[in-house]
Amino acid sequence: MRYSAWTVFKQGLTGQRGWTPAWRSPDPQPDYDVIIIGGGGHGLATAYYLAKTFGIRRVAVLEKGWIGGGNSGRNTTAIRSNYYYRASAKLYGHSLRLYEGLSRELNYNVMFSQRGMITLAHSPHDIELARRQIGAMRLNGVDTEFVSTAEIARRVPILDVSPQARFPVFGGFMQKRGGTARHDAVVWGYARAADALGVDIIQNCEVTAFRRGADGAVTGVETSRGPIASRRIGVAVAGHSSRLAGMAGFRLPITSYALQAFVSEPLKPVLDTVVLSPATGVYMSQSDKGGLVIGGGLDLYPSYAQRGNMPVIRNVLGAVAAQYPSLGRVRLLRQWAGIVDVVPDSSPIIGASPVAGLFLDCGWGTGGFKAIPVGGTVFAHQLATLTPHPLAAPFSLERFTTGALIDEAAGAGIAH
Repeated sequence: MRYSAWTVFKQGLTGQRGWTPAWRSPDPQPDYDVIIIGGGGHGLATAYYLAKTFGIRRVAVLEKGWIGGGNSGRNTTAIRSNYYYRASAKLYGHSLRLYEGLSRELNYNVMFSQRGMITLAHSPHDIELARRQIGAMRLNGVDTEFVSTAEIARRVPILDVSPQARFPVFGGFMQKRGGTARHDAVVWGYARAADALGVDIIQNCEVTAFRRGADGAVTGVETSRGPIASRRIGVAVAGHSSRLAGMAGFRLPITSYALQAFVSEPLKPVLDTVVLSPATGVYMSQSDKGGLVIGGGLDLYPSYAQRGNMPVIRNVLGAVAAQYPSLGRVRLLRQWAGIVDVVPDSSPIIGASPVAGLFLDCGWGTGGFKAIPVGGTVFAHQLATLTPHPLAAPFSLERFTTGALIDEAAGAGIAH
């Protein structure tokens, strides 16, 4: 069924009885051309582009839980491409361009809102760094501009920008094309579009082991729903990438942390952009339902637990109250945590693994959601052609052998 205003009107006249499921729930087949482990945004986008771009439709997406139950449904939905290094700017820039046309392509409203993103500077040293970042980003083709304290006060009136503030604002920089999208809608849109092209999306199907041939190459997987054969397997499981790598017999330079997020009770419109404060690690936007969506820094210890803890809650909400005094009495509605896969240089790992036939899309850390369209594009290219996409070539696992790291940890205004 194609979604449109006419379809909504027609269903309203017929008692809403004609809607069909957004995607099927098939039983797994004995074998596939490609298996993708992980039914989050990256896994589903990869399956979609495999079918759409390369015509490979005998694809299975294996998800141990339910679609959108992992990081894709547990993030703060910010989308930007203002990264420092050229390779990163090209990668995330392509993702932003894909987001701009994604609702039309998928025939599904992903609620992409280009409300812009402001990164604050809280000292003269921050201003010096901000201007350096702006220069580098502009050379890389990123639409970034300096914003003064007065302009920030105009755009974000609830922010305390006074010289006496706990975190005074000296200026900052803004990417106007950045913004937010609805996390569930992105996942559901890709799932629906991939299913329509013949992809099998198999939920509640946990991978328990890899099957290997005499030459050591993968020949399939063992799952909670039986064995499934394939000689091309992609792993897109974010914070659980090290676990899958361990099953295959190798180690990844990844540490998994919980990244917590919070949503407040609904408010009238008070914030129409995304604001990031590197000094506190806090970033915030307002959803279409009125809730303030708030993120902070990583937990200080490795964990696979999708739950919160009081020290992080205290630090994040304390910073919000200090920077936005009028929000001090706003109540929280809910809280959650996603498990992010942090790499030493804060850049993703895309491409071949040490095991023949097994490929990796991981290491996105806190930037996985904004990279869903490009992650799916380049990973599908890798799985279909067995060669790296030009955008993904700098991000291979080999960079940890050659030393050609892309160290965005200190370069791109990442709060963590």
